[in-house]
Amino acid sequence: MSGSRSSVASAAPVRRWPRWLRRRPLERVAIAVIAAGVLMMLQPFALALFTWSFVTTLAGTVAFTIVSKFPE
Repeated sequence: MSGSRSSVASAAPVRRWPRWLRRRPLERVAIAVIAAGVLMMLQPFALALFTWSFVTTLAGTVAFTIVSKFPE
């Protein structure tokens, strides 16, 4: 009896993540956000960009940490 249950469970369709939710594209977006935050921090022209630079870099770092757990 238990053998028939395992065959039923293994016959269930495997759901795949959407392509845009894969690790590689979202890691690239997170890296771009981190780079934008660093560039905002290093520019000498606009105080508003410098003000938001830490938050932008932090958001990119958190996003990268979360996205690194997604499947390939």
